[in-house]
Amino acid sequence: MNVVFAPDSFKGTITAADAAAALAEGWREVDPSVQVVLRPMADGGEGTVAAFEAAVAGAERMPVTVDGPAGRPLPTSWLLLPPTADHPAGTAVIDMASTSGIELLDELRPWDADSLGFGQAIAAAIDHGVSRLVLGIGSSASTDGGIGMLTTLGARFVDGEGSPVRPGARGLLDVVSADLSALRGAPETLVLTDVTNPLTGTAGAASVFGPQKGLSDRADIETVDAALGRLADLLGLARAMPGSGAAGGVGGALVTWGAALVPGAEEVAQLIGLEAAIAAADLVVTGEGSYDGQSGAGKVPSHVAALAAGSGAVVALVAGRITADADTSAFAASLSLTELAGSSDAALAQPARHLRAAGAALAQRFRDR
Repeated sequence: MNVVFAPDSFKGTITAADAAAALAEGWREVDPSVQVVLRPMADGGEGTVAAFEAAVAGAERMPVTVDGPAGRPLPTSWLLLPPTADHPAGTAVIDMASTSGIELLDELRPWDADSLGFGQAIAAAIDHGVSRLVLGIGSSASTDGGIGMLTTLGARFVDGEGSPVRPGARGLLDVVSADLSALRGAPETLVLTDVTNPLTGTAGAASVFGPQKGLSDRADIETVDAALGRLADLLGLARAMPGSGAAGGVGGALVTWGAALVPGAEEVAQLIGLEAAIAAADLVVTGEGSYDGQSGAGKVPSHVAALAAGSGAVVALVAGRITADADTSAFAASLSLTELAGSSDAALAQPARHLRAAGAALAQRFRDR
């Protein structure tokens, strides 16, 4: 039996690569003859670099130290993919999660976290001479409209006195002028995102994602939303552009720079050869930390299920939890680690253990198909 394991990361608990390995290990305990293909997935958020590293032979981590979202130096890395005919100098894969991500904070910094580190990693890749950038912008820590990132690439944002603005949303409020004349040229750049939110408004960056990053007061959210609108006007960016509100406005800033926004899960799947792996599979196992009513729109499990449906392969879901409003009709089986472990706390404490148990349970059910 040929089984493809293609989960996303279980955010904050286990990487996609480790989740895939744990599921496969559990299956092998029941069915040692299984033919395993590991294709850890991502949608542009946490685990994007790791997914490419696991799937692309010859990928190389490139160390870099950036200014992290906590306001101090952060040793991290970006990923260099080998040259191809279309991209002879290689491709850089960089994610916000490991440079300017919310998981890097001990406590939220809604006014002061910024996207500087992400921009610094991008600049390092450009300095290396890559032909293409693949940027994952999920799991961001800030709502700075991307001004930190653009500043590291040569833009200049000043306040009413002509001085450079402070980092983060705090500085965003002070922007009265934007000078893009020294902005570095962009190589071919794909931006992986799993959201289509506009920059401003009730579905915008501040309103929808601001509270996750610590903007709890409605007046503060409205203030930041207005500042994002002013920034859009300065950059010549349409406030309603789908995806411009991703990563606290970094999505829109990258469009201004010349990048293209693409569906994260779809693009990662294509770049790691997931469709071809699924075409040869009898069963596909996917998953994520929380499978809920929103998971059917652009998230990893929904895209994997769509690819499996197209090939005729059976697909199963393993999630940290499965909420009551989740539609699991696309899956032949759905397992919740919370139910397997007996509680969410137990599942969170030992995700690999319970993923192995899930893999074994799926093997018991499907090995004779």
